[in-house]
Amino acid sequence: MNMFSNKRQVLLAYRKLRTKNKMLSMTGRRLRFVSDAGTFSEMYGDFKFNNPLEFPEYEEKLEEGYKNSGSNDAALVGRGKINGIDFIGVELNKGFMMGSMGTVVGEKVTLACELADSLNFPLIIFSASGGARMQEGMFSLMQMAKTSAAVEKFKENGGLYISVLTHPTTGGVSASFATLGDIILAEPNALIGFAGPRVIEQTIKQKLPAGFQRSEFQKDHGLVDKIVPLEEMKETLYKILKLHGCKKL
Repeated sequence: MNMFSNKRQVLLAYRKLRTKNKMLSMTGRRLRFVSDAGTFSEMYGDFKFNNPLEFPEYEEKLEEGYKNSGSNDAALVGRGKINGIDFIGVELNKGFMMGSMGTVVGEKVTLACELADSLNFPLIIFSASGGARMQEGMFSLMQMAKTSAAVEKFKENGGLYISVLTHPTTGGVSASFATLGDIILAEPNALIGFAGPRVIEQTIKQKLPAGFQRSEFQKDHGLVDKIVPLEEMKETLYKILKLHGCKKL
């Protein structure tokens, strides 16, 4: 009896985990998870991907990313409420070309900053990215400066920016808006860094500490303020918003 009961618990736990992972595979699922039921709405969803350098087979890659994620690019922007408090949110999805940042992602992040500024809403960004999108070359690298400037302007005007680093957050995204939050949260065991460990070791000719690019190491060394599992994310965000004087409208 106990054997069958234990087996049933394992199967139920696996089903729950599989459902959770499936939910997170689509763009914007984390934003909807932390938002009050029925309050989240997507914005700028009609933005179309482009191929500024006419890179060979890039359109096919973009179409594949659309099929994998259900979104027209790696970023989704929307407006929602967390326990009644309005916010503007952005989420990157690694299911769309590894969450890489091209011109559309950069433009969406910038528009989100400007919208949050105009509405006086807090800004929450969930990052998951392999970095800049090589098919867009210099256009992609320019998004690092563009999004960083937009974030800094928003913060200078008194806006609250909460950055949430998920697995993985790397490359140009980690080197720009993802690590510029007033408060930086991270999911457990998330990979956070710029280049890969082997590249860094070959460059500095030194052996790196074990796990140095994981969120736990980053917290111990001051980059990350708090590690928060997804199931605790909404309540944590709500406490931060309340602490900073964000009120229900």
